[in-house]
Order: sequence, then C-alpha cells, then structure tokens
Amino acid sequence: MSGVWVFKNGVVRLVENPGADTLDGSRQGSKTRQKLLVHTPSNEVITSYTVLERKLSSLGWERYYDDPDLLQFHKRSTVHLISLPRDFNKFKSMHMYDIVVKNRNVFEVRDM
Repeated sequence: MSGVWVFKNGVVRLVENPGADTLDGSRQGSKTRQKLLVHTPSNEVITSYTVLERKLSSLGWERYYDDPDLLQFHKRSTVHLISLPRDFNKFKSMHMYDIVVKNRNVFEVRDM
C-alpha cells in the first residue's frame, strides 16, 4: 500500500498514489485499484451497509442516529466511533481502513 496520510479539517485520511510501484515492481500507471472490505472469519465481502451493520452488531457496535447525513456506529466499551457516508457508493478505502483498525483480526481490505 502506498500513499500519503493527509490531515485536513480534523480528519486523517490516506491519499493513495496510483502511480506507485506495485509489489511485483511493475507500474500501475493512472489506473487505481478498487478495494474490498472482507469479513475475515466468514470470508464474506461487504457489499452493502445492511451486511456491514449485521457484522458490526455481532461485535458489539451500536448504531448512532445523531447525524442524518452519516451512518455512525459506537461501541460502548471503547471511545471509538465509525462514521460512514450514508450512500454506500461513497464508501471508500479510508472508511474500510477505519473499520479494520477498530476491529483487528475481523476485517481486512483487499484489492479487487
């Protein structure tokens, strides 16, 4: 994974470098790889927020309803909050990595 972590408006996000070398030494060019969020225990690809909410609920995450523009999940035993765009089409790799970091060994991000 190559890129630069950018801090803007109180949010840290990964800006991926599509021109970076891949692991095999070849160049990607301007083509960006799409990412998939995978629930590792079941090897299931997360294809909708319905599927994701079911997986997060089973891990103790509860839905927050404070912001109508976001889907938010909170885990009572932590200070973590997962904030996602309401439209699943706007679900990006930075959101996926946020879920992975807050749920170690349960989710992973894979190249499509």
